[in-house]
Amino acid sequence: MDRSSMLDHFAEELRLARATSGLSQSALAEALSYSGALVAKVETCERRPGLDFARRCDTVFGTDGRFERIQRRISRETVVPWFRDWAGIEQEATALRWFEPLYVPGLLQTEGYARAVLAGAGLFAANEIDQQVTARLDRQGVLTRDRPPLFTAVLDEYVLRRRVGGPEVMREQLAHLVKLGRALTRVRIQVVPLSAGAYAGLDGPFVIATAPGREDVVYLEGQRHGQVVDRADFVQQMVEVWESIRGEALSHQQSLELISEVAETWT
Repeated sequence: MDRSSMLDHFAEELRLARATSGLSQSALAEALSYSGALVAKVETCERRPGLDFARRCDTVFGTDGRFERIQRRISRETVVPWFRDWAGIEQEATALRWFEPLYVPGLLQTEGYARAVLAGAGLFAANEIDQQVTARLDRQGVLTRDRPPLFTAVLDEYVLRRRVGGPEVMREQLAHLVKLGRALTRVRIQVVPLSAGAYAGLDGPFVIATAPGREDVVYLEGQRHGQVVDRADFVQQMVEVWESIRGEALSHQQSLELISEVAETWT
């Protein structure tokens, strides 16, 4: 079976086992110690089950490793090129580790900066830019909701000095970074200074997400689409890259001071 078929197979087996056991989705969720929403999404193939989720299904239903075997076949696929899938993960995450060497991360962008980035790409009509900006700003609500994720953003200093939308847009954007970094206790912003020279992050941006009911996943953004990668060995490699990058970065407080200083140069 291909990956999609295995995902369907897991969902079908879960629905069958639940029906045979006479359990509602909410009752199964309670037995698994996961949310009813997650169980529902797994049963409709909207979410890929994590290994822990599969193992708990085997325990609850006494299925001797059947769900784990199916889950492992699903996870052999390296890449899932759906941003929709990532957007859901981002909203459910308990922690996001985001490295960005080129732009301010989308969750930290001002409207002016976001508009300038999208217009500068030359790929969208005016109405499409409006839609993209609105969607991007809506996503930022994840940082200010009740129980927001622990969000750590590491930026290359070049991001602060790259002219996007002109001096006024840059001043506003950098002031916004400082404001968020000081006001939101679960937001950490760090900058890798230019003095670091060559370092592991120069190969490109990525995000590592931690979410309930699944192993960590990595999001890699391309020119026109993103890729969600959940293969365990790849995720581990990217965690090591992340740790290497953070080792080159200034502390949160030092970074906010540097951002404030660079903001003053945009006149």
